[in-house]
Amino acid sequence: SMLHWQNLLSGQQFKDLLNDESLFAVFKHSTHCSISDMAKNRLEREWKLDLPIYYLDLLEHRDISNLIAELSGIEHQSPQLLVFRFGKVIYHASHNSIDVQELREIIEALPGN
Repeated sequence: SMLHWQNLLSGQQFKDLLNDESLFAVFKHSTHCSISDMAKNRLEREWKLDLPIYYLDLLEHRDISNLIAELSGIEHQSPQLLVFRFGKVIYHASHNSIDVQELREIIEALPGN
């Protein structure tokens, strides 16, 4: 798998990513939720994207999740995948609607790709 989790550990780290204007993904994961576990396993199987993906442990860092919701305008869900480019959300989905193929098509259609 091409998926290499990076941990999202602070609000400042997230703000720096937004300001960097790069393309990146955040996966909000609840370690106590079987749906979240299934979504995480599916991402790990299907992810063939050259795209940094950050893992957010909601039990440890609900404050970061709240900050992401505030800055993105996307209501908090769990599990949830959000993808940012130039500081804006270009894809978001939660629960069983998280779809790597759909995300791949969106990324391939971006200008400059």
